[in-house]
Amino acid sequence: MARKGIVAEIFSKAIYNDKPQSYIVGYIDRGTTKEVTLEEFLKRSENFEIIPATRIAYIKKKNSILYSKTCKISKSF
Repeated sequence: MARKGIVAEIFSKAIYNDKPQSYIVGYIDRGTTKEVTLEEFLKRSENFEIIPATRIAYIKKKNSILYSKTCKISKSF
């Protein structure tokens, strides 16, 4: 069985075990970074059809960065 990527793991835990509205997703759109809640990102991306996972720049929960495209962060969330 293939191991899930960190983004898929964060999304899964947020949706099924936490409050998705407490997560902020920063994604690249026409050269700028836009921030939305995880719930809003899932609506806008239409299950990654419109906005692919490769355009996610970072994922935050409160003041903690859980994922960043520019640097690898290995911490428990």
